[in-house]
Amino acid sequence: MRIEDTDPARHAAIEYPMEVGAPVFAPIKVLEEKDKAVNVARQNAKLEYDRIMEQAEVLMKQARSLQARLDATEMVHSAKFSFNPLHGKTYHLYFDSRIGTNVLIQNGPDQWTCGIPDAWTYAMAVKKLGDSTWAIVEDDEVPSSSLAVR
Repeated sequence: MRIEDTDPARHAAIEYPMEVGAPVFAPIKVLEEKDKAVNVARQNAKLEYDRIMEQAEVLMKQARSLQARLDATEMVHSAKFSFNPLHGKTYHLYFDSRIGTNVLIQNGPDQWTCGIPDAWTYAMAVKKLGDSTWAIVEDDEVPSSSLAVR
């Protein structure tokens, strides 16, 4: 095949230089380029995987929190109490060993003037939420109201 010097468009389509002044190029090492591409793809995939795992951890934390609320709700609804609990107020759950059931009252473990009854053991502080579920209140969140002994 003979290429004429008058057709520069065909010179650009050829895989090898046709003139003495043409730029020198070497063949691309395909295996090295594939390795580089695979490494870049793995790095990007690892970043995406780590991001997804962070999101999954947040979802798992929310699921554990919801399960804890449901467990607390079941405990409170199986407890004995003789008042209408208000939303947003903290109550305390005790186990009464005489009758073998939980009791929900307003007094916390440090709010008794005569002390906790002998058969009762303190279980947890709970708060009624707006969706009628009960959340376990951590010790540092429990309001400390001092009762004046008269």
